[in-house]
Amino acid sequence: MTLRCAVLDDYQDVVLSMADWGRLDGRVDVTVFREHLDSEDAVAAALADFDIVVIMRERTPFPASLIERLPKLRLLVTSGMRNASVDLAAAARAGVVVCGTGSSKASTVELTWALILGLVRNVAVENAAFHAGGPWQSTIGTNLAGATLGLVGLGQIGSRVAAVARAFGMEVLAWSQNLTEERASAGGATLAGSLPELMAASDIVSVHVVLSDRTRGLIDAAALAHLRPGACLVNTSRADIVDQAALLDALRHHRIAGAAVDVFATEPLPADDPLRGLPNLLATPHLGYVTRENYAQYFRETVEDIEAFLAGEPIRVIS
Repeated sequence: MTLRCAVLDDYQDVVLSMADWGRLDGRVDVTVFREHLDSEDAVAAALADFDIVVIMRERTPFPASLIERLPKLRLLVTSGMRNASVDLAAAARAGVVVCGTGSSKASTVELTWALILGLVRNVAVENAAFHAGGPWQSTIGTNLAGATLGLVGLGQIGSRVAAVARAFGMEVLAWSQNLTEERASAGGATLAGSLPELMAASDIVSVHVVLSDRTRGLIDAAALAHLRPGACLVNTSRADIVDQAALLDALRHHRIAGAAVDVFATEPLPADDPLRGLPNLLATPHLGYVTRENYAQYFRETVEDIEAFLAGEPIRVIS
């Protein structure tokens, strides 16, 4: 019997060119969805007849309520080996195997620095003025050399961000709930005694912790209040680590110089979201992992995951 496979959220229309899907011919029929399905009802209706679903990170959540509405679903493949939007317990109860793929950390590190540089040198403002025939120079940037970068999280991504900061001649502080002085030193940073201490001492704060019950809302109004008026916040991790209302308020009232974010509580971000109207916010539409190299790995390994599942020996199982 031929199984049906749905690949969701192929925004750039590249999925089928990124891997040899022909290896599944005769066993799996693949359907690609380019447009985002923006409600659980829409997802449930569109996927009712599919045995396999491939999702891109957290673009389309799979909570228990959705999994229960997809009785034919047998295999769920996500890019990356961590996806906070999939209810793994509900999948297990429903007999759905959840598999992942490898993922490069380099792409998020590189985007983090693109955002930092864009923020401190006002790249978006000056580029917009250039194309609109506006003033020739209207902003003044700030140097990174000699500035202090505060890292909330010093794992695989945070430590690579720290290495680049040192190359720019920056001082690097780091803090997280479990970070020790020895691990901070090994990662090229000085351990801050607390989150408030890190926020107060930093010119730029960049978030690199994993979203969990402990980190949800970690950067709240109280934490933001410790930032100096000339400081900036950068978030390429997960939106819910930062209290979105508090960030909006801080930017609206210019309590901080600016922010750069690549992640949002709702994606795609609604056209009328107030974040879209903030001139001191540099934003990208969750591009941290969106590179040709990453996509090639995602979908090559997705095909491998499906083949292994068909053979009765699933690989890269997430549980």
